Amino acid sequence: MRAVSIETGVLKHAEGSCLIKMGDTHVLCTATIEDRVPPFVKGSGLGWVTAEYGMLPRSTNSRMRREAALGKQGGRTVEIQRLIGRALRAGVDRVALGERQITVDCDVIQADGGTRCASITGGWVALRLAVGKLMKAGDVISDPMVDPVAAVSCGIYAGQPVLDLDYPEDSAAGVDGNFIMTGTGRLIEVQMSAEGATYSRDQMNALLDLAETGVGALVAKQREAVGA
Repeated sequence: MRAVSIETGVLKHAEGSCLIKMGDTHVLCTATIEDRVPPFVKGSGLGWVTAEYGMLPRSTNSRMRREAALGKQGGRTVEIQRLIGRALRAGVDRVALGERQITVDCDVIQADGGTRCASITGGWVALRLAVGKLMKAGDVISDPMVDPVAAVSCGIYAGQPVLDLDYPEDSAAGVDGNFIMTGTGRLIEVQMSAEGATYSRDQMNALLDLAETGVGALVAKQREAVGA
């Protein structure tokens, strides 16, 4: 695992915020509470957690054009923000949250591989802090945060299983995967594909074992960051 740090309370106005650094990948995560829900949730008594994701123009080696300037989000962006939302909802009791929405914004300010994993891990911290404010105000009685959610990348690079790939490793990996898990070790989602080389069941199990170790370390960092 690359060096990991999570700094909380980095923005004044957001109900929850953190800056997560996983190696040279740095992501600013904020959580915003709104007293409304999407139309398909309205009247159900259930809360909703959603996410938005973006990369700043110079988060990469060469300048990326802002998607706002292009007039639409790219397919990768849409896929990643849906993934973040799905992952975070898996750790939330939506009944206990009540009929309100929390939007988690993940803005990549520097990218070196694993941006979606860092966004999920940091996004949970921002969400946890925002929910803590709801509980402190008495707006939520029962804690809706059931289990921490964290994510890490793993792959087979130069024939060896590797945890938490940086960009050079990721771009040259024969097998690449993202593993999203809860603090109790339950799987939420696994994205795993061969990138020019197939893999065996044993290799997949080896990557799952690595991911479990990595997520355990990340959850410890999350708990430390939120004082749990």
